[in-house]
Amino acid sequence: MKQGIFTITENKELAPGTFRMVLTGDTSAITKPGQFVNIALTGKFLRRPISVCDWAEGSLTILYKVVGKGTAQMGEMVPGQKLDLLTGLGNGYDLDKSGANPLLIGGGAGVPPMYALARHLLSQGKKPTVILGFNTAEEQFYQGDFEALGVSVTVTTVDGSAGVKGFVTDAMDGMDYSYVYTCGPGPMLKAVYDRSVTSGQFSFEERMGCGFGACMGCTCQTKYGNKRICREGPVLEKEEILW
Repeated sequence: MKQGIFTITENKELAPGTFRMVLTGDTSAITKPGQFVNIALTGKFLRRPISVCDWAEGSLTILYKVVGKGTAQMGEMVPGQKLDLLTGLGNGYDLDKSGANPLLIGGGAGVPPMYALARHLLSQGKKPTVILGFNTAEEQFYQGDFEALGVSVTVTTVDGSAGVKGFVTDAMDGMDYSYVYTCGPGPMLKAVYDRSVTSGQFSFEERMGCGFGACMGCTCQTKYGNKRICREGPVLEKEEILW
């Protein structure tokens, strides 16, 4: 974990209430897709945990959805503003277990970490396939960015206004994959768990106090004992999850 001051270079709305923020700063603590940052906001007691969409040396991209006062405050920010970030938080995804053709599934706010994961898997010579799930076509984002990487992308929408009608699990049937990586709301993760035919890694969301394991507020029970989602998670392996 490392604390640093980052400067906003872009804060663009991609879909109603969903923004992409690009920042410059020290990203050396970020080592794996699936990690997150914790952002300090003026007037807010707790930092806001946001998953990493992508990073490079000196550059960080996050995608976030406005769901409360903190993220609404972020949505009003402009290039040049500075933010205090804790970086390198969470365990991230283990790419060594992916096999040759892993399946990446992101639902809503769980889409962003799939992007860096896809990019890193491609760099290792793997051939990932991606499923992105949204409620409606209006809420859809980042399909083109994934396709620009050269991966196959299937979009699902609950109302059928874009792509496959239904949930991400409706697009899984008939797919040939070696492993599953996923991030999204709890009900989606449970459905993917039940439908998947291989092992996999699941990224969970919990309310966090500190974000680095000190307060124990995000502790959850697994088959192998209690784990802190911010520290030993947010990524858990399929075989250790208790529902």
